[in-house]
Amino acid sequence: MALKRPHWASGQLITLRHTSKVLADNPLGDPFERQLTVWLPAEYHTRKRKRFPVLFDLVGYSGSGPSHTNWNSFAENVPERLDRLMGEGRMGACIVVFPDCFTALGGNQYINSSAIGRYADYLTRELVPKVDNEFRTLASRDHRGCFGKSSGGYGAFVHGMRHADVWGAIANHSGDAYFDFVYRSDWPNTLNELAKHRRSPRQAGRQNAAVKNSKLKPGIDDGRVRRFLEHIWKTEKLKSSELMALMNLAMAASYDPDPKAPNGFRLPFDLESGELIERRWARWLLHDPIHMVSQHTKALSSLKGIYIDCGWRDQFHIHYGTRQLSKQLSHHHINHHYEEFDDTHSGIDYRMDVSLPFLYRRLR
Repeated sequence: MALKRPHWASGQLITLRHTSKVLADNPLGDPFERQLTVWLPAEYHTRKRKRFPVLFDLVGYSGSGPSHTNWNSFAENVPERLDRLMGEGRMGACIVVFPDCFTALGGNQYINSSAIGRYADYLTRELVPKVDNEFRTLASRDHRGCFGKSSGGYGAFVHGMRHADVWGAIANHSGDAYFDFVYRSDWPNTLNELAKHRRSPRQAGRQNAAVKNSKLKPGIDDGRVRRFLEHIWKTEKLKSSELMALMNLAMAASYDPDPKAPNGFRLPFDLESGELIERRWARWLLHDPIHMVSQHTKALSSLKGIYIDCGWRDQFHIHYGTRQLSKQLSHHHINHHYEEFDDTHSGIDYRMDVSLPFLYRRLR
């Protein structure tokens, strides 16, 4: 083993199977029977009558909850980190849940979408009650929190705004915010990737006919998005450019779903000219946390704890969004803890050493 792991009292991973009614009719045809991984602290078995706070781990895009329980060669997984933090006395015992919310689009934003599925309802209406029924939890929002990084951090913060009746505290590591920086700048690369699946290969010479003669409504797929998705679903090894394009499509399906549109969602840019479609982009911005705070001040103020952090070298420029998010919270006199650190968007699970004890203190 490349990492020396001191011996702490070890918690236990339990894997349940859950058949979801909420996801049964999801439009992507993703599995609705899923594993639910739950970590029980060592104290769960030694103190038989004690009830414990609960944390839900919302992983980032292209991940799934169980990935945080896998063995790592050079770093702790989340259960090992919890064992150590509790063994060092930095936090008390709690139950941690690792839900599987992966989709055929590579993930979701933990919100309800007619193009992906009702993943907010899946968490709040199904998994939370199931965990409370199966285990000795402190079954109230005052003792229940969620945390995550990237899309998971976004999900945690949005749940704190929209579902404050379920969650008492949240932690947001590098969560998506300020979409004009995070997403908009990468769409030219996505359009280039989608152009590879254009029905008619582009020919040298005059090119304005396709743009001038397009009869599609703004933001409607002309078939290349569908062909791209079918290519992705048959490919074993995705290129990085393909994964980033898939991510942008997953965001479009999250932020601008339309059951009447091809694939169930609209696009924010014209596929040929690359022009921003203002009406469609406005739909995205409704979901941008920096624009949501003012509408959810009462819910955010009711939370027992809000933790946000981000590396100031984040390659997706999310640190600008988290700064604006903190500024908005301060403007509305909402108490929160905001930190920045010298790192990027990648390999920052060590930041849980700060957030997990923070959540425990607020929820114990």
